[in-house]
Amino acid sequence: MLRNPKFLHCSSQFLHPPIQPPSPPPPPQVQNIPNPPSFPIIKQCCKFSRRELAVGSSSLLLLLLGSQNPEPFLQSKALAEETMTDTNVNEGKEENSNSNSKSTPNCTNTNPTRKVFLDISIDKEPVGRIVIGLYGDNAPAGAARFSNLVSGAAGITYRRKEFVRIMPSYVQHGGVRSYGVDAELANRTGSELSGESLVDEWQRSYDECPGTKNLAGTVSIIVRDPSKPPPKVKLVAREGKLVIDQEEVGIDPNGTEFVIATKDSPELDASALVVGRVLEGMKVVERIGQVKTVNENTSSPYFRVAKLIGDKRAVVAERGFNRPYSKVVVTNCGLIE
Repeated sequence: MLRNPKFLHCSSQFLHPPIQPPSPPPPPQVQNIPNPPSFPIIKQCCKFSRRELAVGSSSLLLLLLGSQNPEPFLQSKALAEETMTDTNVNEGKEENSNSNSKSTPNCTNTNPTRKVFLDISIDKEPVGRIVIGLYGDNAPAGAARFSNLVSGAAGITYRRKEFVRIMPSYVQHGGVRSYGVDAELANRTGSELSGESLVDEWQRSYDECPGTKNLAGTVSIIVRDPSKPPPKVKLVAREGKLVIDQEEVGIDPNGTEFVIATKDSPELDASALVVGRVLEGMKVVERIGQVKTVNENTSSPYFRVAKLIGDKRAVVAERGFNRPYSKVVVTNCGLIE
């Protein structure tokens, strides 16, 4: 009876269908309540860069400021402006009082306080006398220096000294030398051959007196050289240590050279201090200006290259430009009482 077990097994499947497992009950429905936003939740679900955070914070700050009432800010700004104007007015009054208390050069009153004379000769031929009125009130130090050099009170004088340069708008006298016999004579009387004492007076006149100072007929002392290069900085070994030292290039004027302007010469304002003007003998000055001179050769390419590389021959040649061929000498000089 049980020879065919497969049949019995199949028949049993038809008689008893397979029992399916019961389905699980549905999960209970839970209402999703939103949690309040917090920084950790934002950090988990969103990523912000530092730039985005900075832009966002600045925009929020602007919105908050825009919502505020701007009247307090405007009032504080108005108060600040009022205080600034008051302080400016007070400072202006103090500056005016200080400037009035200080002694300033008189730019309008150019009355001469003393007269001197220069006798001129060209190639040992007398050509006339130049009478100069000195501005003792406008330039007291410069007028005193010129007067002492003319009268001989400084131990040396302009006597037998030559005019060294003749330009189209002025003539220049060489003054006295800062070495040799002139320096020894000046040391005996205690006179100072330096232009440093006159630079302050020139600076005050240059800053406070507008317009051209060296007009036609004015007499000026050369107190500085505006073309002089600045000092060279170099390292020097001193006592076993390296020290920064400055080497002067060129020589400063000694405060004895003077110029007489034949025309308005604004180019002299940066180097010359006006000490007086010609009262008589302007024709003699014009006669000096007509003397033939050495022509300038600054346009030559050889001179330009030599000047560029610092050749001393170019410096010597430049000193010879505009020098008179004839000897223009001050034969006599002194004070007029």
